[in-house]
This record gives sequence, structure tokens and C-alpha cells, in this order.
Amino acid sequence: MVGITMMDMNAHTLPLLVSLSVMLDERNVTRAAARLGVSQPALSAQLARLRDVFGDQLLTTAASGKGMVLTPCAAKLREPLRDALRRLDDVVRTPPVFEPKTSERTFSIGANDNASAMLGGRLLQRMRRSGAATTRLAFRAVDPAGLAGQLETGEIDVALVSKNALPKGMPHQPLLEERFMMAQRKAHPRGVRRPSLKQYVSLEHVIVSGDGGGFRGFVDDILAARGMARRVGVSVQYYSVVPVILQSTDFVCTLPARFLARYSNALTATALPFDAGHFSLYATWHARFDNDPGHIWLRNLLASCAQD
Repeated sequence: MVGITMMDMNAHTLPLLVSLSVMLDERNVTRAAARLGVSQPALSAQLARLRDVFGDQLLTTAASGKGMVLTPCAAKLREPLRDALRRLDDVVRTPPVFEPKTSERTFSIGANDNASAMLGGRLLQRMRRSGAATTRLAFRAVDPAGLAGQLETGEIDVALVSKNALPKGMPHQPLLEERFMMAQRKAHPRGVRRPSLKQYVSLEHVIVSGDGGGFRGFVDDILAARGMARRVGVSVQYYSVVPVILQSTDFVCTLPARFLARYSNALTATALPFDAGHFSLYATWHARFDNDPGHIWLRNLLASCAQD
């Protein structure tokens, strides 16, 4: 706008511009004040401030003494200012929308390979069935220590994590709950019956360590409470490595049943000799995206996929 620099635009400028637009229409401070719902002295003070901002009188008293006339600067401002305020009003009043069929948005989902495999395929199917042909997904590894920051910056839109990995204070919703089972190769020498607790701890175990290199997990805490310990011989960072190891060794691994169902042709899953609780998967995001239409659409799709 003429006369206003970027330095002049601040939190106080917009109300002044609204007042100016009304004064330029009314050409009368008293009528403009009534229309704006402010006192005449208050509007006169605003006009004085506007004159300083623009370095121009903007409105001067008419020769007849009735009403005011616009200076050339004000006349030039009138229509562009009215249009700009109208467009701004439209932006404020029009709620944001997300159109899956036309959106080219890329959503980044933080998940380990287990969560990605469980929900990734279903999510893509539902996206395409909904007509979202140009919406893209990026699956990426989750950094437990930095997840809160990744969600805050939008680097990750939604993270799929277990309950104990939820960042403190972040909104979340449960997606699925699954029991744990013990997996072993077909034709394992111990047979296919449910192991006794003594047999379970005598076997060699593979553990999935999300941060890499860990040899202790929640199962070890359960066993320790019973005064027992198992033998963990291999630690891997990715779930997808476990079936490869199990198929060629006599190791066993405790995993969610839904994960093991994908390898039923190569592995045998049996019940555990103790209550291991349940594997719970949650979706979590930053609160600033609570009402984002695209986020809501994505979260609803994830929830429906988890219910399958």
C-alpha cells in the first residue's frame, strides 16, 4: 500500500486500516465512529496516527464545513484497501479444507518397520480408494529422543509408536492392541506345544532393540519379577530381520501376533507361558495440527486401517 513500509506493519496497523477504510467510505468522522462502535475522539486520534503513518492528511474538512474530502493519496488508497480487507475477511471466515482428490500434499509418518508393515499397505489402499491419487506418503524411522521436536516442526506429521514411547503432553489416539506370542522356525526341535516357563527361559532368544544394541526388554522385567532370566543371544534393530534369523536357527523371539501372522508359512507362533500384557500401537501428533483438515483425514484413515 502507498506510504506504508514493512516496518510500519505491526499488530496495531490492521485496526487502523479498518478504521481508515470506513472513514474513506463515510467521509465523516462522526458517522464513521458510529459505524465502528468507537467514540469520535478515539477515531480522531486514530486519524492523527494514520496521518503520521502515511505522511499525508488523507481527509480534510470540506469547504462547506460539512463532511470531509479525500486527498489524492486517500483516493488512490480507497479501493485497494477495501479489496485487501475484504480478501482478508474471506480468509478469516472461510474454514480451511482438504480435498484428497486434488491434494498434492506429502504426509510424513514416523514408524518402525513393524508398524509400517502392519498399516502401510492398508493405508495406501484406502488412500487410493478415496481418490487421493496425488497425495504422497513418506515412511521414516522414529528417533525416540527427538520425536517431540520432529512432531513440533512438522518434520513428522504422525508417529506410530507404542504407549511407552508417546512424547509427554502430545495428543494421541490408540490404534490397535495385540497379544504377544513366541515365534520359532517350522520343525523346531522343541516341538510346537506351548513351552513351559522353564523351557522358555532355557531357549536362546532374539530381541528387537529400537535404539539398537539393547539386550534387555519388557519380557526380561517380567521374568526378573519371578526370579528368572532368559538367554538373549541376538539383538537386532529391525523387526524384518527376525524372521530371517529364526528360519535358519533354533532361536525364538517374542513378538506381536499380528506381525507373526505375516510369516505363518515360515514360522510357528505359540502362546507364552506367562502373561506378557498386550502390544499397543498409538498415533501421536503435535497439538497445533489438531484441527488441520489434512491431518484429521490422515488420522481417520489410520484408525480405520487399524480396525481391519
